[in-house]
Amino acid sequence: MQPSTPPSSPFLAGSAAAPVRFWIGVDGGGTHTRARLFDAGAHALGEGQAGPSALGQGLEQAWEHIQQAVQAAAQAAGLGTIKPADCALGLGLSGANNPALAAAFVAGNPGFARVALEGDAVTGVLGAHGGRPGALLIAGTGSIALAHGAGGSRRQAGGWGWLNGDEGSGAWLGKAALRHAQRALDGRDATGTLARAVWALLGPSAEDLLAWQAQAGQARFASLAPLVFEHADSDAKAQQLLSAAVQQLEDMVHAVDPAGELPLVLSGSVAQRLAPRFSAPLRERLVAAQGDAMDGALRLLQTAFN
Repeated sequence: MQPSTPPSSPFLAGSAAAPVRFWIGVDGGGTHTRARLFDAGAHALGEGQAGPSALGQGLEQAWEHIQQAVQAAAQAAGLGTIKPADCALGLGLSGANNPALAAAFVAGNPGFARVALEGDAVTGVLGAHGGRPGALLIAGTGSIALAHGAGGSRRQAGGWGWLNGDEGSGAWLGKAALRHAQRALDGRDATGTLARAVWALLGPSAEDLLAWQAQAGQARFASLAPLVFEHADSDAKAQQLLSAAVQQLEDMVHAVDPAGELPLVLSGSVAQRLAPRFSAPLRERLVAAQGDAMDGALRLLQTAFN
């Protein structure tokens, strides 16, 4: 568990003196990027979406997909193409809790008048609870839990990345499903419907599985996670993996809020699908989100530059 800390300072680029026409909140993860375009009065004008912008998947890719999502939001608002120099950009991106990656990303700003960057968990919890105390559990392609306490203190668990962390996430489940299919192929695990489904998708031989694995990254592993859910009723291993994911995610929530006092919001496709499996005490704390990570990114941006 990472210790409770005061509010962190976002990574910034640009100047508060730079005039802007549009304010944009961006939520970027390992599967997709969403952008919401606001006017100066914080009225939403349009939304757009593009591919992943998790920093661990590449900084050039992240900026490319962010710009695509911004322009898609502008198109949805009927504005045509907008110039980065006219925009203030608030970003909550997966991987931004890595200071080196975050600094390098902000240094590559392609011309936005103002940029404020934090991790997606930070903008997520700000949006989910309207800036008030609360906790957020994100489990989608990756996973992380964050508690936002009184005075803005924060406590984080998870978010260590898909290679050796992100327990309970889509990528984690996908890696476990492939590992099970490999073990079943050589007789170490019983062959059930989950292993057969992985073989049907990737190929039935060791060569097929090794070739797929050699080209796999975070998003590709996460694409196997739906198989675990689909076969949970017919396959004991799939059921076991979902139970393990629930335990990992509950451990994260307990680490950031040991007393279990804060309202909790779930975010991400895996968290939503696992919700009925969580323990009763955790489910009793669940509340509906007041806003999303794009709203939180706008709040981050306004606070940073106002």
